[in-house]
Amino acid sequence: MPLKFSLRPGEKVIVNGAVIGRGEEPGTFYLYNKANFLRGREVMKEEQADTNEKKLYLAIQLLYLFPEDTPETSTKFETVLAHCLADRSDRAQDLEEVARFVRQRDYYRALKLTAKLF
Repeated sequence: MPLKFSLRPGEKVIVNGAVIGRGEEPGTFYLYNKANFLRGREVMKEEQADTNEKKLYLAIQLLYLFPEDTPETSTKFETVLAHCLADRSDRAQDLEEVARFVRQRDYYRALKLTAKLF
């Protein structure tokens, strides 16, 4: 079953590392195979990562969109995760679940759960 998504005029999406933009008219698109996919509003820029939770989100985003950099980004993820666990012991269960999703390479679910932390 394909993934159906709509973009508003001017909205962007990243599919397998490629940025795709919509023109003046809204449009509906279908992805018929597995792809790494984030809407523009879900993308975090490096300068926006001003808390440990946002740095964690950014690391997961990089793992998701750029799998060729996985060894380096995984190290960064583990470091930021340790900082988050130290700072947010009240959210340890959520952070452990994020880590489980990442280790299972279920990055989209990890991103969604991490976004709830900030």
